[in-house]
Amino acid sequence: MLLLSFAVAQPVAEDADKKEKVEKWIPLFNGKNLDGWIPKIRYHESGENFAGTFRVEDGVMKVGYDKYDEFGQRFGHLFHKEQFSHYRLRVEYRFVGEQAKGGPGWAFRNSGIMVHGQTPQSMEKDQDFPASIEVQLLGGDGEKKRTTGNLCTPYTHVEMDDKLLKRHCTTANSETYHGDQWVTSEVEVRGNELIRHLINGQVVLEYKKPQLDDSTDIGKKLAEKNGGVQLSKGTISLQSESHPCEFRKVEILILKP
Repeated sequence: MLLLSFAVAQPVAEDADKKEKVEKWIPLFNGKNLDGWIPKIRYHESGENFAGTFRVEDGVMKVGYDKYDEFGQRFGHLFHKEQFSHYRLRVEYRFVGEQAKGGPGWAFRNSGIMVHGQTPQSMEKDQDFPASIEVQLLGGDGEKKRTTGNLCTPYTHVEMDDKLLKRHCTTANSETYHGDQWVTSEVEVRGNELIRHLINGQVVLEYKKPQLDDSTDIGKKLAEKNGGVQLSKGTISLQSESHPCEFRKVEILILKP
């Protein structure tokens, strides 16, 4: 009887343990509207969604330019209203259609996830990008290799291999994704300690100590308000860089420091 009792009880304990370890992902996008999100588009005030750049249709968050005469360097970002420090963010994205008239060549099938960013309210009216760490999202042209999940650093720096990295963009070790297929991008952010990029579940890049570039006017002003250059938290935003794209899932898993 003791043996039988032990054999039955053990799986119950294991099941309880598994339930405790279930990851609690929180949706940041409700699939209905842009509640909880704030647009900031270059040359426009925070909160102004110029020409309906960001919209929700059929349960999908879309970035579109059908009401633009031409792009006109109006780089935009859609900010979540809250700030975060230790978390995993998971986004499903894809590129569709044709690039907006006047969009720069490098912005073809180009978007991004910005983390540890400044607030939209703190951006200058004509500022192009928020000071932040960018997980760059790129789509292929159908022929050439073009990685995604890269790193770009507008008004910021990071450390990689224990050295301060000052170049603007760093290529990730990812596949190329051509066409309009959905891709899952995930970023693991652990305060000022570590940031890791994943594409379709595979780690493609990681680095440490995100920080403001105080050699720029924007970086210097923010560093003075921040009490130093090191970044340990900030906003999350999604980019508008002239090529239509869609996001069908944006969710976060809060991590313990």
